[in-house]
Amino acid sequence: MTKMKSLTGGLALLLASLAAGVAAAGEAVAVYKTPWCGCCHEWAQALGEAGYDVKTIDLEDLSQVRQQAGVPSDMLSCHVAAAGGYFLEGHVPLEAIAALLAERPDIAGLAVPGMPQGSLGMGGDPEPYAVYAVPRDPKAAPSIFLSVGG
Repeated sequence: MTKMKSLTGGLALLLASLAAGVAAAGEAVAVYKTPWCGCCHEWAQALGEAGYDVKTIDLEDLSQVRQQAGVPSDMLSCHVAAAGGYFLEGHVPLEAIAALLAERPDIAGLAVPGMPQGSLGMGGDPEPYAVYAVPRDPKAAPSIFLSVGG
């Protein structure tokens, strides 16, 4: 598994993204979100500005995408993405995405449950939160991949 770190401060496309493994520079990221979510748009825009090749897919119901990706129900947020063979659930920060794609750990993906204030795409005063590494084995417990703030 990766070292714990601390910092301050359409289904076919999903399956193709989960099966792919490419370099982080220009990495393809498919972002699945509901059409009415503004913070999801902000998160996707920040990824594009960071150099990721972002494709946004608006869906009214994300449950089937999440199920196919293996996102646990206790790790849900407002959007899910696929990049380099991993899922990204919620407001995963750029630093965590870059570390994930550089290290390529044997996990299913990263998750930031809920919608922490101050996280990428969210407004408000920053609050500490954890980015969880979600194992491929659904019976195994997620572990902290990155701690933000605090």
